[in-house]
Amino acid sequence: MEHLETATATPVRFDTHPSRYVHWKLEIEPPLARLSMDVVEERGLRPGYPLKLNSYDLGVDRELADAIQRLRFEHPEVSVVVIASAKDRVFCSGANIYMLGSSSHAFKVNFCKYTNETRLALEDASANSGLKSLAAVNGACAGGGYELALACDEILLVDDASSAVSLPEVPLLAVLPGTGGLTRLVDKRKVRRDLADVFASLGEGVKGKRAVQWGLVDEAAPLSRFPARVAERAKALASSAPPRPGPGVELRPLEPRYREDGVDYKYVTLDVDAAARVARLTVRGPETDEPSSPAAMRERGSDLWALRAFRELDDALLELRFNRPEIGVVVLQTRGETAKVLAADAGLVAGGPDWFVSEVLHHMKRVLKRLDLTARSLLAVIDAGSCFAGSLAELALAADRSYMLSADGGPTLAFSELNRGPLPMGNGLSRLQTRFLKDPSRAEVPVGEAMDAETALEAGLVTFAPDEMDWDDEVRLAVEERASLSPDALTGMEANLRFAGPETMETKIFGRLSAWQNWIFQRPNAVGERGALTLYGRPERARFNWTRT
Repeated sequence: MEHLETATATPVRFDTHPSRYVHWKLEIEPPLARLSMDVVEERGLRPGYPLKLNSYDLGVDRELADAIQRLRFEHPEVSVVVIASAKDRVFCSGANIYMLGSSSHAFKVNFCKYTNETRLALEDASANSGLKSLAAVNGACAGGGYELALACDEILLVDDASSAVSLPEVPLLAVLPGTGGLTRLVDKRKVRRDLADVFASLGEGVKGKRAVQWGLVDEAAPLSRFPARVAERAKALASSAPPRPGPGVELRPLEPRYREDGVDYKYVTLDVDAAARVARLTVRGPETDEPSSPAAMRERGSDLWALRAFRELDDALLELRFNRPEIGVVVLQTRGETAKVLAADAGLVAGGPDWFVSEVLHHMKRVLKRLDLTARSLLAVIDAGSCFAGSLAELALAADRSYMLSADGGPTLAFSELNRGPLPMGNGLSRLQTRFLKDPSRAEVPVGEAMDAETALEAGLVTFAPDEMDWDDEVRLAVEERASLSPDALTGMEANLRFAGPETMETKIFGRLSAWQNWIFQRPNAVGERGALTLYGRPERARFNWTRT
């Protein structure tokens, strides 16, 4: 089977809108929203596989991610989203197997990473926006389909002769549920380990009352009562949600300008040097004074610097992940005025109780988490003209290394209250807390104080502080050396080092994804000529190497 690299195909674009959805239908009836999955078989992201039985590819999940984001920003009047299927007797059969089988290894892993981020966004909406979710499982619910249901607050399964939930990857494909299924099963739903073992070994899944008894779903209702129970449970969830006074804020298109060697946005620029396998990602601070009151911020809407700049950063990170796989090193830079960044942060901190301001902060948090999960070496370069301050200082803290120019009148580093916890990593700690696990008191950096290179170096906030004579050579050599090392070894090293501290369900999901899927997706038992994933849908049986390692 031919393995396709997305970089050689049509580039993937992530900026979409409900009016352009192909596979989902979003209906709003406050306080409820209904998000119905109706995948069009012949409209896959690329040719070569039909999206049968509500199976999904990246194009389907891109629309789901957009819908969740828009519900949070554009529809504060909605407190519950019902995720359902528009097809009879099938909820979702999971990630399309033929798509996975024909994709490159890198694409498979990045696809799983993106779908996990989407489901975590749904869980984050429940935890932080009061947007609850109910999976109305009206038929077969397998693999990634059940993983989508697991991300919801409640799962209601139709109790008939055929409908079941299943994670069939192990028995049918010789891989694992790549969207955090096993972790959510035992960590989130707290299914007993032995029952989870049986469940994950059953290709046919578990139905009705047994699914309820094992904790796989919350309730099973007969077909005659299913629509009524969905409505009743949705209303009950809505009654527990906190109010979010509107009106909503429209997320306008970003309208980036794509070029062969990068992308230009209003506040973000991505410059790609394909030959050197290096990209420079520059984020600019506010051009003018940002509004400081929640009402003025809502009026500015999606043009608010903190929202637009981080939406652009998110899009640029996805551009790197899916369309620029050859890039190994990302140099993080900022440009602008420190004072304006700190003032913008102060307005967000003061307005945090407002629902819109809160959504902006949680969006910034999710984008920075995507940066943390970017499988590229991240080097922060703090040079003349930089504004690594407050929320933009998080870019330097997220980097694997940081280089700060030591010179008279040189760049400074400054922090705001946003560095003290509102933008946590997946481990639940701030990046400063993660940096100073050995001595937590060092994470209590002064707010608003401009630090020069020597001060920042002594405080442990940057890695190196070369002077003007050595600056160009040290930065150049660091980038060239990093780009020359094995990308496989670096990916493993970076993933191990970035998430120090406590383990959470989120860090488990991505840590296991990196380890399990990077290994299992390349094993002959799954993707060899006689592997289960390769032979899926054919009459031949898979042939396994029985050696355990």
